[in-house]
Amino acid sequence: MYELLWLVPFFPFLSAVVLIAFGSRMPKPVSGTLGAGSIGLSAIITIIIGINFLTSPPEGYSYTQVLWSWINVGNFSPAISFHLDALSLVMIFVITFVGFFIHLYSTEYMIKDEGYARFFAYMNLFVGAMLILVLGDNLVLLLLGWEGVGLCSYLLIGFWYKKPENGYAARKAFVVTRIGDIAMLIGIFLLFMHTGTIHIQQILDIAPRIWVEGATIPVAASLLLLGGALGKSAQVPLQVWLPDAMAGPTPTSALIHAATMVTAGVYLIARTHVIFELAPAVMTIVAIIGLLTALIAGFSALTQTDIKRVLAYSTISQIGYMFLALGVGAFAAGMFHFMTHAFFKALLFLGAGAIIHALHEEQNMFRMGGIRKEMPATFWTFLIGCASLAAIPLVTSGFYSKELILWKSFSSQLGSTWYFILGAVGAFITAIYTFRMVFLVFYGDKKTEVSHLPGTRILLTLVVLAFFSTVAGFIELPHTMGNFTLFSNFMASVLPAVPVFDYSLGTEFLLQVIATFLVAVGIYIAYYLYIKKPETVNELTASPAGEGIYTFFSSGWGFDWLYDKVFVQPVIFVSRINKRDFIDSIYHAIAFSTEVLHRLLTKTQTGKVRWYAMVLVVGAIIVITLAVFL
Repeated sequence: MYELLWLVPFFPFLSAVVLIAFGSRMPKPVSGTLGAGSIGLSAIITIIIGINFLTSPPEGYSYTQVLWSWINVGNFSPAISFHLDALSLVMIFVITFVGFFIHLYSTEYMIKDEGYARFFAYMNLFVGAMLILVLGDNLVLLLLGWEGVGLCSYLLIGFWYKKPENGYAARKAFVVTRIGDIAMLIGIFLLFMHTGTIHIQQILDIAPRIWVEGATIPVAASLLLLGGALGKSAQVPLQVWLPDAMAGPTPTSALIHAATMVTAGVYLIARTHVIFELAPAVMTIVAIIGLLTALIAGFSALTQTDIKRVLAYSTISQIGYMFLALGVGAFAAGMFHFMTHAFFKALLFLGAGAIIHALHEEQNMFRMGGIRKEMPATFWTFLIGCASLAAIPLVTSGFYSKELILWKSFSSQLGSTWYFILGAVGAFITAIYTFRMVFLVFYGDKKTEVSHLPGTRILLTLVVLAFFSTVAGFIELPHTMGNFTLFSNFMASVLPAVPVFDYSLGTEFLLQVIATFLVAVGIYIAYYLYIKKPETVNELTASPAGEGIYTFFSSGWGFDWLYDKVFVQPVIFVSRINKRDFIDSIYHAIAFSTEVLHRLLTKTQTGKVRWYAMVLVVGAIIVITLAVFL
């Protein structure tokens, strides 16, 4: 069955090519079936391979499939080849399974859009590029997929390109992520130069033999790879592109946030964990950046009015938790949260899309309200997603994955009590902004009438994702609930177990109680501020200090303003000064000379035959004279 692996990325690419070539002439049902069906086929093959992996694992718990030689120059010989292990299997399962339901949802959601076939072509290309990224067995092939998802994010964020602000958002995403990509590319060069290979598994085998912990090269390489991860996964200081990425269609947001682009950085660090383990200082930086991002994005989400921007900042924050886990060496915990987050964040974005569609494309939560009885299926599934995001105990997948990260951040040898405290504060903030969203959208007075209800395909997608948002967490239970570590055991062949101090069950239970209490308090605060005493919010923001803090948070802590002043405006200023420099004068002179000669030559074109004959005679005399006398 492992021989079928190449078909997993093949079907999305084949569908994308067909849709690009013939999509404009296809009926919309055919385009939709082709676009969603190709991802469905990849998902089925992935499930078949996954079952085979569980029942009859390959030798060494990994399988490499070489399709053909790509480049062969000296000892530089990356091939088009795929590497399957527990880590890549989890990734391709999420990409294809969640991706299929996003595509299925899109067949109904996008049906009235004139770019229907183009949309599915881009979406299929996006999924295919992400599959190449996670399956590539060498860094060059990984980089190809990495840049592929960057291109597709540009195409999808700017999908409605007739609006200038959408084009700006697409360019912003492309440029900001390029900053990280350049760092990553230098890191790849550095690893190749010192290990002599570009194959990931060979690098991971060689690295501990040639470098000691804390050596300069692994520190530099891991910092450079981290730069790439920060850009793709929208972590501080390169997080500014993701909120603006909401300019694209809602299914695009779901795909970017749940199954593809923003998880690429998490995957990169997990895949190259050996390099990072040789650089403990960089691991600490990863953890600190994750915590800072979780808190900064969480506070920003508290003040947003656009439902999609709330979810965007939420994604930035939750990816921050994954980085926290990676930074303390809890790689499996980070990947576990990646999986559960994919389910509930896709559910929330798609639920938001159903709400926006039903309310005449309204995205401002303060113009919604009171729709839970008219849209009961959307309400209950959205509530399940919110409960998982807020980590409601026992009954949501988000609780188990986030609890594991908080516990590891405290008990790991690379962890800290401060990590737990700040992580728990982040969970408290998450509960507030999550249920603020629930109360504003579904409770209170109705401000916008429901124009139409979501159809079967949208509701089916929401129900399936709600189911997995609930049960996916039960494959990894904490020590206080039976210590059922199925996910960690599955990942053990790829990712090392995090060393922990010998804490008692009582300590872990106490930390769970503290985190749960903070979540409960956060939900109550949201209820108090937006249901019981909504005027309190106006009172809090009425003072100059309150208004300033609110504006600061809602602007994303002023990062866009800062970057505009520090980087954008100086470049524009220098460009204006330098637009008439002497180098330009050279080219202007060449252009002017060409234009003058052109005008002189045009004078000879009189249209008179006698003039042309005379010129030919004079020319012939000159040529003959030169030939005779020279």
